[in-house]
Amino acid sequence: MFFLPTTSLNRPIHFIMNPIRPAFALLFTLAALARADVKLPPVFSEHMVLQRDIPLPVWGTAAPGEEVTVTIAGQTKTTKADDQGKWRVKLEALKVGEPLTLTVKGKNTLTLNDVLVGEVWVGSGQSNMDGRVNGYAKNDEVLASLATKTFSQVRHISSRGTWQLATPQNSGGFGALLYPFGVRLHEELKVPVGLMLGAVGGTPSGYWLSEEMYQADAACKKVAAQFAKTYPLEALEKKYPQDVAAWEKAVEAAKKDGKNPPRKPAPPGKAGETTGGKMGHLFEAHIRGYVGYGIRGVLWDQGESGTAVVGVDQYTLMGALIKGWRKDWGQGEFPFLYIQKPSGNGCAWDTANPVTKNASPFAPLPAQVPALNDGAYRELHVRIQKHPNTAMVTASDLGSGVHPTNKSGYGARASQVALGMVYGQKVETQGPLYTSHAIEGGKVRIKFTHVGKGLAARHSEKLQGFAIAGADKKFVWADAVIDGDSIVVSSDKVTKPASVRYAWANAFPWANLFNQDGLPAQTFRTDSW
Repeated sequence: MFFLPTTSLNRPIHFIMNPIRPAFALLFTLAALARADVKLPPVFSEHMVLQRDIPLPVWGTAAPGEEVTVTIAGQTKTTKADDQGKWRVKLEALKVGEPLTLTVKGKNTLTLNDVLVGEVWVGSGQSNMDGRVNGYAKNDEVLASLATKTFSQVRHISSRGTWQLATPQNSGGFGALLYPFGVRLHEELKVPVGLMLGAVGGTPSGYWLSEEMYQADAACKKVAAQFAKTYPLEALEKKYPQDVAAWEKAVEAAKKDGKNPPRKPAPPGKAGETTGGKMGHLFEAHIRGYVGYGIRGVLWDQGESGTAVVGVDQYTLMGALIKGWRKDWGQGEFPFLYIQKPSGNGCAWDTANPVTKNASPFAPLPAQVPALNDGAYRELHVRIQKHPNTAMVTASDLGSGVHPTNKSGYGARASQVALGMVYGQKVETQGPLYTSHAIEGGKVRIKFTHVGKGLAARHSEKLQGFAIAGADKKFVWADAVIDGDSIVVSSDKVTKPASVRYAWANAFPWANLFNQDGLPAQTFRTDSW
């Protein structure tokens, strides 16, 4: 027997030297290591919603070689963990019904109760998706009302949490856009709805696809290579120390004036590479844990922060992101809906409607036609829907600002697109969308899809917002007339028209073409100038 130093109570701690104890300790440790309880990732928890009508992967970890059995709704799947302790099974498609129990059994047993089957959507992007009910309800009556109710069949999970029921106690932490989107789907489809949130404010799209997705995309590589031909990288690198010095002076001036200092300028990046952060790090942190979980589709709200990939535009990068997510998920070309950016800045059919109450008021035409590039960024986002099985949620009439306050309106509009595009309901999902044009003498005939119940001018008998130009690229405001499902555009100042543009500006409250379903036509041009 020997003594260690006494404790604070002045009582010596006695240890009896026993040569058998170390052997027992070693055996106990080895047994604990060998056990390696079966575990599930956080995305599988009580109250979860499983996607109906498709095969459903379930995965986790266990001891290497351990047999794992998964049971639910009368079906049982068995597999063994691989050399790294990973296992995966695929359940047969489930139908909507009563709450289920999922059991996972290895050397231990996991039991998940109150599992529902219904529709599952992933919401991702930046702050307008990440913003929570508590933060927006005070300025959104519809959202505030939803926050007081219980929807036992609507469930929500964030990338840092587990599944929660929609109750007044929980819903304040739900996505402010995603929650009303899910409630509308639940009420229309009469099925449970699961909402999976993974979003971070102020983030570019280049952080939301993996390096592998980007490197595999030929379009991104092509655009970056083309940009590099005229990109003055060396000159920018030489100028960067001057930019930093100017920033340091601005910081000192801000401190003296008691103002917030400006952000430090990022060093110039190479064409095709990210600036300010590692490509894909947000995908890995907030989406990777969801990948493979059965879903119906994705609702995306991001755009103000661009791509952060030098020389690669939002249309091109979003193509790589959409393809990459679908490939990693292994579930085919699931629907990908995205909220239009930049936000708002157009008039609405009816500002008495809670969905469009924050729209810009209708305005007279400005004296001058906007400059050639004024609508390019807005047009870029309209184009994203050209990627397969992708649809834009029109937002030009939903309210302006970096953080539009009417999140319930955004959720309602997004659910309308989902109901029409994904679930086959007979509802119009967009306003008139340019599809083709033909020059007819001194006039140009514009054809559209999504005419719905018919084309209409709103707030004025006269259509506004169309500009026309000849080969000299000098645009003037045009006369525009509805002719069935077409618009005929002309001007006595342009005898030989070469191009027509509509709502070609960052803000266009003066553009008033709608369909009679109440949805606004979107920015377009017939040229590529």
